[in-house]
Parts: sequence; structure tokens; C-alpha cells
Amino acid sequence: MESNSFLHVVSVSKSFRGLHAISNVSLKLNPGEILGLIGPNGAGKTTLFNLITGFLRADSGEIEFLGKNLVGLEPHQICKMGITRTFQIVKPFSHLSTLENVAVGCYNRIADLKEVEEKAWEILQFVGLNKKALEPASSLTTPDRKRLELARALATVPKLLLLDEVMAGLNPTEEHEIIDLVHKIREAGTAIFVIEHHMRVIMGLSDRIVVIHHGLCIADGDPRTVSEDKNVIEAYLGKGAHLAKD
Repeated sequence: MESNSFLHVVSVSKSFRGLHAISNVSLKLNPGEILGLIGPNGAGKTTLFNLITGFLRADSGEIEFLGKNLVGLEPHQICKMGITRTFQIVKPFSHLSTLENVAVGCYNRIADLKEVEEKAWEILQFVGLNKKALEPASSLTTPDRKRLELARALATVPKLLLLDEVMAGLNPTEEHEIIDLVHKIREAGTAIFVIEHHMRVIMGLSDRIVVIHHGLCIADGDPRTVSEDKNVIEAYLGKGAHLAKD
């Protein structure tokens, strides 16, 4: 494996009771890149995220980040190395304030209470939640909970952020706002690996897209090339169809 790779997944497989969720998947993610991950429901997208972040252990293959092997490490160890993820279902600590939710993540890097609070305020300002910092997380709307999920992830100071359908449940205006925020995160120096089922969103957001189907990688390229790939179109819509991009 390349020692200078940022994220490098090589021939990774994972099965559950004989069912192949991920089969021999290989991909690379470069520093500063927004990489999209798409595929039909059940394709293995979230399983791949779970393997990268240590919530599942690969049956075979290698996952390397900044020259270090991730396979066998626990999620908190991988987080310390600089990889953080969000989840499809947002579950903040509802009994804590918005600020306190973010502060929990800050303790991944900071021990001093005052510094933690200062960093949490800074992150809330960045994601646009500073005016709701002292409100209970349970009172936040769905779009604000999405922002809080991003804020909690950013509190760990990731080099690579994995976003699992962070725009699910949002209307087009709210999606656009989150897209702008994701671009801000990348501009601040964090690489992004994103699962998203809205084709219009993922095509406009990503520098490059990887497609998996039945656990197999069937395409890897720029958005235009992937959207015109016959294997991708057939995986989503069947033979003879056309994949809409807007």
C-alpha cells in the first residue's frame, strides 16, 4: 500500500452470515477532496463507512489513513487519528444544550474546560447555531439538528469527515444551505466523503464519485462521467433508462 496515501481502501470485504455486504472494494480519497459515494438502497454504502470508522471490522483487505492501518482499531482511536463521521439518524444529547453537545466533542482534543467552551462557541458560530447555543438540543428543528450533527463532528477536529445522508429530510432551500456549509468545511481544510441519495445534490457537490452496487464498486470518476456510465444507469433504473441529473 502507498505510504503517502491520504485514505486508501484496498480490496475490503465484509459479510454478514454469508451475505456479502462489501466485496473487494478499493478506492482512494485525496486531501482536500469531496468524494461522493452513491448506490441503490442496500448497496453497502453505510457498511463501508462503518468499516472505515471502526464500527465494523473488515473480513479482509486494508484501510490506510495517512500511512497508518485502521483495521482493528476502535472508533475512538480512529477519531483521534482525524476521521469523524455523522449518522443518518441524528441523535443529539437531548437533555444537554446545543453548546454542551458540541463541547462533548471538543474533549477529543482539549482538556481545559474554558478552552472547550471557547472552541464550542467558535464552531457554533461557524455552522450558524450560535444564537441557539443555550437552547436544549431537543428543541431544535430538523435543519438545525443537521447543523448540530456537523458541529459535533467538527468539534473533534477531523482531517476527514464522513457524512452519511446529512441532507436527508431537508427541503431544497435547506439542502442548499447545508451544501454551502459543506463547501466551507472543505475550504477550512477538511476532506469530505459523503453518502447522498439525491442525484442532483451529489453531482453538484462532489469532485469525484464512487458508485457501489450489491457491495461492488462499479464506477469511479468525475460526476459527468459517472452520470453517463451505463452500469450506473442500469443499477439505478434498469436497462435503457437515462439518469437525470437535475
